[in-house]
Amino acid sequence: MPVILHEHIQPQGEIGIWRIDEPEDWFLGRLDLSTAETEQLGQIKGRRRVEWLAVRQLVHDMSGREQRGAFLKDEHGKPHLEGSAYYISISHSRNMAAAIAAPGLVGIDIQNLVPRITHLAHKYMRPDELASLQEGARLEQMHVYWGAKEALYKAYGRRALDFCANIHIQPFVFDPLGGQCTGAIFKDGYEAYFRLHYSLIEDYVLVYAVEEDKAVT
Repeated sequence: MPVILHEHIQPQGEIGIWRIDEPEDWFLGRLDLSTAETEQLGQIKGRRRVEWLAVRQLVHDMSGREQRGAFLKDEHGKPHLEGSAYYISISHSRNMAAAIAAPGLVGIDIQNLVPRITHLAHKYMRPDELASLQEGARLEQMHVYWGAKEALYKAYGRRALDFCANIHIQPFVFDPLGGQCTGAIFKDGYEAYFRLHYSLIEDYVLVYAVEEDKAVT
């Protein structure tokens, strides 16, 4: 089965991961794309087309519906599922697609481990976050910080967030078996706090965020 993970999360919601082994035509034969989705797909080139399709197939399978709901976008470009009150967030990277759905604000990111991220860390990590990096796990931990900030960016959904100024991740001790950390968004008087969960799946790092009612420690 292409779905390699589908589980419920606390307090409510679910996450899923799809390993992309299928060609583009396999998805096109199963997904009843809306006119807007077909137009959007037409603007995508190369490998990202099958990633785009796979994440929509994943969300449909997670929904348990017989008839698929289209992906719609709000005025900021944030996706939501037609006919559902749940928030959704999606991510894809090479051979993996990931999604999260829940009644509250959520975000998700999956990234293939790549060494070049070490050259970009100063652009998205704050000094206290950089200082927390552990020898022997710097690459993996940098990906967790990146994934955490991407997840919070998607949860916010209104763009115009600076990864250093507006998204703060509480420094944490990295666990290669997976773990949790906390993060927050601060933007023009807006504040939101999140519990973040991370795990390593093969050579990918998965991070998802669930909003908390208040600051968490």
